Amino acid sequence: MKTSFEEKKVELYKLYDSFERETMPFRRQATCRPGCSFCCTFMGNIDILTLEGLIVLEHIECQSEEFRGLLKKRIAENRIGKEDGLKPSCPFLREDRTCQIYAIRPFSCRQLYSVRECGDSGPVVHRQAIESSRTTVREMQRLDDTGYSGHISYVLHLLDDAAFRTLYLSGRFAPEQIMRFGKAHGLTINRLIK
Repeated sequence: MKTSFEEKKVELYKLYDSFERETMPFRRQATCRPGCSFCCTFMGNIDILTLEGLIVLEHIECQSEEFRGLLKKRIAENRIGKEDGLKPSCPFLREDRTCQIYAIRPFSCRQLYSVRECGDSGPVVHRQAIESSRTTVREMQRLDDTGYSGHISYVLHLLDDAAFRTLYLSGRFAPEQIMRFGKAHGLTINRLIK
């Protein structure tokens, strides 16, 4: 039986909530606060699922035409920067270093925290939280079994293609249609993850 996008979205948020509850004791020690943005600026890779990408695109499509245009431009610039081997900042990072999509941010962002100020060393995370993150990602990939995982601007670019989006929303699976783009951009086929 095929599961609809809306049903998958509900299950995805259950996985987010479960991770939040499980890792709360660790994240209480976090030094993170609005505006710190180390992970949004220096990590360089924000991986998402196609399912998460569709949620982000739904959000973008509800914005004003001018704001949609600005976001799409920033996403394209991020994609080009990644293709050129750079580590561009997240396209959803505002000038004040806060997140424009915080309420719907992907798991890649939800799992990040640090128990010390990041500085040059990057985030310091509990080992147990890292393992919980890995388990959650595998469960998410199983949920999004006709989708892909990869950098946010690559997945959003893929979903911006009307033919791919229609195929994905239909629950069908045809990786040969995106093979060239997928290989060139390091996309992972979710159903092949063990």
